[in-house]
Amino acid sequence: MKDELLNKLNNKDAVIGIVGLGYVGLPLMLRYIEVGYQVLGFDIDPEKVDALNAGQSYIEHIASDTISYATQNGFSATTDFSQAAKVDALIICVPTPLNKYREPDLSFVTDTTDSLVPYLRKGQVFSLESTTYPGTTDEELAPRLEKNGLKVGEDLFLVYSPEREDPGNPDFVTRTIPKVCGGMTPACQEIGLALYGQVIDQVVPVSSTRAAEMTKLLENIHRAVNIGLVNEMKVVADKMGVDIHEVIRAAATKPFGFVPYYPGPGLGGHCIPIDPFYLTWKAREYGLHTRFIELAGEVNSSMPDFVIGKVAHALNQAKKSINGSRVLVLGIAYKKNVDDMRESPSVELMEKLQELGAEVQYSDPHIPHFPKMREHHFDLGSVEPSAQNLAAFDCVILATDHDRFDYDAIRAHARLIIDSRGKYLDPDAKITKA
Repeated sequence: MKDELLNKLNNKDAVIGIVGLGYVGLPLMLRYIEVGYQVLGFDIDPEKVDALNAGQSYIEHIASDTISYATQNGFSATTDFSQAAKVDALIICVPTPLNKYREPDLSFVTDTTDSLVPYLRKGQVFSLESTTYPGTTDEELAPRLEKNGLKVGEDLFLVYSPEREDPGNPDFVTRTIPKVCGGMTPACQEIGLALYGQVIDQVVPVSSTRAAEMTKLLENIHRAVNIGLVNEMKVVADKMGVDIHEVIRAAATKPFGFVPYYPGPGLGGHCIPIDPFYLTWKAREYGLHTRFIELAGEVNSSMPDFVIGKVAHALNQAKKSINGSRVLVLGIAYKKNVDDMRESPSVELMEKLQELGAEVQYSDPHIPHFPKMREHHFDLGSVEPSAQNLAAFDCVILATDHDRFDYDAIRAHARLIIDSRGKYLDPDAKITKA
């Protein structure tokens, strides 16, 4: 089985199945198509499947032309999971969020796996890319895959290879980002390296699926902890009347021993706000308390309230209250220059302001209409940041610093500006740093 599958992968005769056609799955699909594989995509959302089969993209930084090219060169999408029997590789790219208790929610991974198990056959490789805690692959997936008598490492090959994507960053693409891969057995590892070796410039083998799972968590916890540190420094600097952004710019001139991280209104994205909690949860099983990680999480989680406090102070200085004020949130994507709203702190700001009685609108050139989200509901469209519109709001909050905003115009026409991104360097009575 192993040799036959290796030959298919190396000769590009294998059919690749990608489950979850979002920010991770779509770029990976395009890369497999680019090098000559046939790809079958799976998703539970029929609207997405119909759009892709029509050659249309629903992610801003992925052009519809690339999707159209893919559909003409071996890609198709389906909601029918029974089609999994036709593919040689299944790559799982589904969400791993937290539940309301801030605990790991593996339901997307386990439900997807359970949906595929009846159609698995000998000679397939199953790769999980979703971020998760160490032990998920061998504790949760392996027993499920073996339910129908298939043996992992002999009949079926199981690997964990965490996704690494930076949406909207033109300096890195799927091919050039090194890919970590850990197999359940040596045979699984060999298959995993062949699966990714044809499409990724550098595949980094590790000794086990648990090592690969921990690698992904370390990468994101490293970032979360450092952002937590600089967010705490922001609060301290603010109390002392010091501009933290000026301090960071100065510190960054040191050519060694310092890496700049930047504060903001909170953490966003599909990884940084979530992944640390996967490790803290799993660590409790071993009687460990991850104090450093949890402290960073507390600091980062408090940032939206810090911004709200700055809004309240600025409005108070203008003899207004949040209750009844019109507030415009500039940027609702979690980072600049993308349309990705996953875990965006801007949404939390909007909800908190609304709860306090503000009339909230938003402006985001990348998101014309507030999308359907599992936990957040706003029936809003993006407001054009024209001079007239800006002047009509009691204050605007710069939450995401998109390059397409005209910052000079915002400064000229907004009554009050709450700058949570350090965009405005010079002092101005109408600007409050947050």
